[in-house]
Amino acid sequence: MQFRSVIGEWIKHRRGFRRWAKAARQAPNMSLNELRQTRSVARKYMYSMNEIISIADSRLALPMIGSNAFPRPHGTDWAWRPSLWCRPLPSPGMSSVESKSKLGRELTLFHDCAHSELTLRQLRNMREADLASYGLRMDVFNFDGSFLSLVLDMPHEAVDGLQKKHLIRMSTIIEMEKPLEIFARLNIKHGPNTEQIVRELPLHDDEIIVEFDLAYTDLNEKRIERAWVDLIFENPQMSQVVLRDLTFSRRPRAEF
Repeated sequence: MQFRSVIGEWIKHRRGFRRWAKAARQAPNMSLNELRQTRSVARKYMYSMNEIISIADSRLALPMIGSNAFPRPHGTDWAWRPSLWCRPLPSPGMSSVESKSKLGRELTLFHDCAHSELTLRQLRNMREADLASYGLRMDVFNFDGSFLSLVLDMPHEAVDGLQKKHLIRMSTIIEMEKPLEIFARLNIKHGPNTEQIVRELPLHDDEIIVEFDLAYTDLNEKRIERAWVDLIFENPQMSQVVLRDLTFSRRPRAEF
């Protein structure tokens, strides 16, 4: 019975493929109205097909795509790896990137260059040591601006139940062509105010970890709206930076 079912599905898919192959051959001679209708149906199928391909790539490639596995400190009550480091993007890269351009849902590039010579591209991680499925490569050629930053919007879960007793940890793995200074700035909007904590990344370490202690802020716990992180690059001209992984976790500070 199962064998017959498999054969039946195979025949059905083969007929569907033949039908769309025929439509593709006939497209140059279709009337505009027929072509418009066929395109509408094809787009609906294409969306589903792209979803299937994305999910299949996620499950079949190594390291496992979509994995949120990474070391967490004891007591962690929230952890997150942004989707850019988990799943393939529909458009994996951009060149001559203008300010406020987004790569994926969560990442936005900001700069004040008059002429952009920057590229962003999602890379597939292939090393055995990599826990993240993908990485992010940024190439900077001539740079005539005064600032360059990557802004990562954090999900609502990051601030749900957030209190001043929390520590927020950011861990990343970075490869660079030349030495740079990179800073991470945590921003938390509460009411009309925004708390900011800045940390310089210890780039001499293989795994780079910084922690943001909210105890030293004037955070209004009852009015927290959202949070985001800026990665700020100093003097980035003629450099390549690869972020192999980027993860966040949150835990309450130990009580004494």
